[in-house]
Amino acid sequence: MNKAEQIFRLAQELCDERQDFFDIKGPSVGDHDTASFMKELRARARLALNTDYAEKRICGKSNLCVDYYFPEEETIIEIALGLRNPTSEYERDILKAIMAKDSDNPVTHLLFISKPGALKRLAQPGAAAMAEWAERNHRIKIEIRELAPKPIISDKELILSAEETFLELERRETKDAQS
Repeated sequence: MNKAEQIFRLAQELCDERQDFFDIKGPSVGDHDTASFMKELRARARLALNTDYAEKRICGKSNLCVDYYFPEEETIIEIALGLRNPTSEYERDILKAIMAKDSDNPVTHLLFISKPGALKRLAQPGAAAMAEWAERNHRIKIEIRELAPKPIISDKELILSAEETFLELERRETKDAQS
């Protein structure tokens, strides 16, 4: 498993542990919650990868940082939880990837990790055109992955429930046939 996939899985595990992760909290509370999430994700990533790949200043003289950079995978990850919102950091993060590449850092992949709704919003013409332009002119593939809410019921519980329902229906049919 590559490092980008490990970061995604760590982020998913972390949001699974937070019951209110997907709730809309508003400006102040939401900002604190995001900062706490990012701090914990960075600690877990450092532990899992044995190196700190977070907050890398690879965008030349601009002093801008990317959330994670894996030079051997030529991948930048941006944890962009607000991509579902009308205004987000999407275009700025694409620009950071281009600036990093322009500063002789190998970048061929920009992965956004976001909350649900990002894929739908970024499929709109303007955002889609921006991703196509980045890939066509700068050879940077833009990928958006959404964190998913933890299922209320596990797959195993769902299967057991379906089996119990099926058995109950079968029992009723047998009873009706005997009547």
